[in-house]
Amino acid sequence: MTVRAVIRHADWTIGPDRTPGASGPVYELECTSCGEASDASEERTLPEDWALRHTGRNTGHRSYRAITTSFVRVEPAPGNPLHEKAN
Repeated sequence: MTVRAVIRHADWTIGPDRTPGASGPVYELECTSCGEASDASEERTLPEDWALRHTGRNTGHRSYRAITTSFVRVEPAPGNPLHEKAN
């Protein structure tokens, strides 16, 4: 592997990934009684509906862990030599 350039000090930004095709947040609920989990979904209502059905079938299972996965992206900030190449 060869190194093309070394940037010793450069500013970067980090934030939500808004590139074309990037996924939004993904939601999932996990029953804390038995460990069963909903399918992951970009719509919050699908895991919530699953939890309601799960509790309906298992009336003692009333507590859930909410798992939200968000995607972020690091980009060169203005002043970073790579900033112009990224645009």
